[in-house]
Amino acid sequence: MTTVLSASQNFDCQSCGACCAYSADWPRFSLETEEELDRIPAKFVASDLGGMRCETDRCTALTGTLGKSVSCEIYAVRPIVCRICMPGDDECLMARERLFGTAA
Repeated sequence: MTTVLSASQNFDCQSCGACCAYSADWPRFSLETEEELDRIPAKFVASDLGGMRCETDRCTALTGTLGKSVSCEIYAVRPIVCRICMPGDDECLMARERLFGTAA
């Protein structure tokens, strides 16, 4: 079951970044076509070619300061796992809880 934030719990992803710094095991490629994967710059792809390259738990395509102001250098071509993580869903809340100690 997916939990979604109410309008009063709304937050801006560009001031968060928790989902992009949750786990080096999370940004894995799964359903992408070869053509989609070819659009992701090699410097952001893990050496095993199975997902995004991370430094510690943070995706290397994420720029800025977590919880303040962040952006994704490959937003237009980001992998499916990144596209399906939505503000307020279970994965989002789990990442926010781990990183900030609160999901709200």
